[in-house]
Amino acid sequence: MRVIAGKYKSRKLSAPPGTETRPTSDRLRETLFNVVAPAIENSVWLDLFAGTGAIGIEALSRGARMVHFVESLRKASRTLRDNLESLGIDSGYELHERDVSAALRLLGAQAVRCDFCFLDPPYRKMGDYEQTISFIAESDLLAPGGVVIAEHDKHFDPGERFGRLYRRRKLGQGDAVLSFYAPESPREGRDEAVLAVPEGQGGKISSI
Repeated sequence: MRVIAGKYKSRKLSAPPGTETRPTSDRLRETLFNVVAPAIENSVWLDLFAGTGAIGIEALSRGARMVHFVESLRKASRTLRDNLESLGIDSGYELHERDVSAALRLLGAQAVRCDFCFLDPPYRKMGDYEQTISFIAESDLLAPGGVVIAEHDKHFDPGERFGRLYRRRKLGQGDAVLSFYAPESPREGRDEAVLAVPEGQGGKISSI
């Protein structure tokens, strides 16, 4: 597993032993970052259920201003720290080693606003999708023009709507799917740049 592009291109990332953590595949990360590329520069990210930190690290590599990693599993958070250290990343991020619900409440209290919120809960914990996206929809965590991106198994559908957030786009790569959620009416912001990318751009993006 490696960083795909940007400042840390081709640098190796480690994964914790065992099956508790399921890193996002290189191909799916490439699909995701082909889509969000126009809006990454100077953006703020939440990387929830972060695991190895591959998504947030890729964002930092490509010019994101800040990433808030959230990971409650000790083995995974230790690996995430090791990955950040091995790349020499010592700023531009926070690592919250706590449950996602608790971390979101804390970040909300700190008036954090994100442009992108990526979540990839363990597939067996399907209820985490509804709980997490619903919380974000009801909070002020998502900046105007922000987008929530959920990775999930192709045989599971998280849902079309969570409060003010609607699924605006869905992309597949193998057995995994990315669902993009944003307010129904796009703003002049990052959501417009991301959601307006023509289907099929980048060669590896397949619409479902």
